[in-house]
Amino acid sequence: MMQNLLAQRPEIKNWEEFDDHQAVYSFNDEAIGLKGFIGIHRKNGRLPSFGATRLWNYNSPDDALRDALGLARTMSYKSAMAGLPYGGAKAVIIGNDKWQSNRVALLGAYAAVVDELAGAFITGTDVGLNQDDLRVMGQASQNLVGFNNNATDCTAQGVLNAMSVCLEKVFGTSDIAGRKFAIQGLGKIGTALARLLYKNASEIYVSEVNQSQLEAFKKEFPECIVVPIEEIHKQAVDVFSPCALSHCVTLKVANELQCKIVCGGANNQLEREEVGNVLLNRGIIYAPDYVANAGGLISVADEYGHEQYDPERVNAKVMNIRNTMAEILSTSKKIGEATNFVANMMAEKVFNGYK
Repeated sequence: MMQNLLAQRPEIKNWEEFDDHQAVYSFNDEAIGLKGFIGIHRKNGRLPSFGATRLWNYNSPDDALRDALGLARTMSYKSAMAGLPYGGAKAVIIGNDKWQSNRVALLGAYAAVVDELAGAFITGTDVGLNQDDLRVMGQASQNLVGFNNNATDCTAQGVLNAMSVCLEKVFGTSDIAGRKFAIQGLGKIGTALARLLYKNASEIYVSEVNQSQLEAFKKEFPECIVVPIEEIHKQAVDVFSPCALSHCVTLKVANELQCKIVCGGANNQLEREEVGNVLLNRGIIYAPDYVANAGGLISVADEYGHEQYDPERVNAKVMNIRNTMAEILSTSKKIGEATNFVANMMAEKVFNGYK
């Protein structure tokens, strides 16, 4: 069912998202309706590459493939900066109508695809998949993680850890009391982050495209201020926290921000790397997304490496995000480079040294 695309489609190597990926696989079972891609960016010896699986209604197969490539690359950066020895990977499944009526069979078929890689790819759930889906896939494959169901909370805590370092840099204290925040996107990460901020923050502005999700959020957090989606980044706050779509910090958005810090849970937040220079020149601290949101990966990697879950061990690793963020800020100031370039440089030294 699975094919390596690098030999069949050499033009992929010219795509912006391609970064000398080790392997790019396609899988397609027309009879059942399963179609998607797995990108393996880097691999460290015999250790597996980690990356969750996303189920999304893409506009085209190439859009899905580009997403897999870009997210797999990000996972290598995330793993390296989290101090993990694993390479980065990502899987995307192209959603269709058959997922409404045949979900269990499709999940089982996908688990079989994962097993074709014989443990070289370890995956879990991303956008579009949930814990029930994970349990179904776990019955058919041993190459899945996330059963401890704490990845979301660990991700949010990691974002808060990075945010605290940035707050201390700007204001001389990491205390969130009296600070103002704007959260873009109220999915799992955005909501979990709001729980950590709600009791002490002065004001929290939020935006969300899903109205039912927004209504549920407002019941739990009635004091949060809802603003239109196109206005959330313009709020006069201390921290703007992107927790929704990739590439949300465009050049236009970067010039319209009214904050001191950008720190959130979304992946690939910058439209392109040069946006980091705009933020630097405007005096806005950017916490590189794959540094701040690495808590979830830390959690599932720990689950993979240990038979028993130890919250203190995991929390210590997530807390280390503070040290990494502090080193990035220090180096950025020392060499005069934007934080995203500094983080990239640090990560590439790690994963490009894999044998």
